[in-house]
Amino acid sequence: MTHIGYFDPDACTIAEFEALIDRKTDSTTVPHASDIQREVPIYDVASLTMDRVLMAEWAAVLMDGAGIVVLKNAYADTTVLDDATAVYQDIIAAEKGSAGADHFAASGANDRVWNALEKLCLAAPDVFLRYFANPAIAAVSEAWLGPNYQMTAQVNLVHPGGAAQLAHRDYHLGFQSADVSCAYPAHVHDLSPALTLQGAVVHCDMPVESGPTKLLPFSQTYRAGYAAWRRDDFRSVFEDRYIQLPLVKGDALFFNPALFHGAGANSSTDIHRMANLLQVSSAFGRTMETVDRRGMSKALYPYALAAKAALSTAEMNAAIGACAEGYSFPTNLDRTPPVGGLAPETQAALFARALAEGMDQTVFETALDAMAGRQLS
Repeated sequence: MTHIGYFDPDACTIAEFEALIDRKTDSTTVPHASDIQREVPIYDVASLTMDRVLMAEWAAVLMDGAGIVVLKNAYADTTVLDDATAVYQDIIAAEKGSAGADHFAASGANDRVWNALEKLCLAAPDVFLRYFANPAIAAVSEAWLGPNYQMTAQVNLVHPGGAAQLAHRDYHLGFQSADVSCAYPAHVHDLSPALTLQGAVVHCDMPVESGPTKLLPFSQTYRAGYAAWRRDDFRSVFEDRYIQLPLVKGDALFFNPALFHGAGANSSTDIHRMANLLQVSSAFGRTMETVDRRGMSKALYPYALAAKAALSTAEMNAAIGACAEGYSFPTNLDRTPPVGGLAPETQAALFARALAEGMDQTVFETALDAMAGRQLS
């Protein structure tokens, strides 16, 4: 393949994409699967041994295969799901009308609990213990990310009439704007999916009419997908070709974050579709040293403001980039809901905005402190 330094949305080709998603799952590559449904291998958790042979099989499916695994009866005893659902329902009721609404859907169409992991642990640690004492979820997380992964979760409750999402890819690059995503070199597009695993624990039976996630098998293998997924023609292919799998309470679904996917429309009249969306991150998503970038930004700002006319935009951006935090996450999404996009304003973007607006030092420091306060859990 010709070396590609950067991906350009205009250079993405439907023909190449369709050649990849036309593939079929070879049953010999998934010997531990109890079934294959619409190219997706289905695994009966009760019959599995959580060893490295199985984990290697899952990793191969997520990387080069369909990109999706379904774990049937990941929770053989669903009592703990009922207990967790009751806790989540209490949290949803307590948070009704808060500013941290779900930015993925219109108000009232669904309810989302941000940082459901921490909230469940603090509200009902006994339930949390039983919920996450699940070797199958641990094994699939480690299969994709290796040991020492970091678990996060967000509960999504979609009511009857809830609309479908547009096709998209997920965190990290999927949460960036098109321009920002394409500013990352092609090899980062290849690496980004290996930093996160997307999953969902099914809290109620989900027939197709309730809108289980729409999935496009093999679409994660299209290297330029982070550049392409916003294009109308790629989304049209997704709408023509996606699959949905009916799920039952206690199942779990995991997929490569680069897979083209989107929540389905809840066309039922009486099913309130609830899933706990697990977003598991690599242990390697950390810096070597702890750095007080807020303190650095406060110290640098008056000098940057004074040098605004002397430095070029590129020079100033380079200095800001070495000083301020340029990434939105991790954050507290209850307090920092994204406005006009999927990611909240970064410290570096605030620094640049402050320079452009000519903020004085006190206002800038207050804004930095307020941002830090909102990001804390």
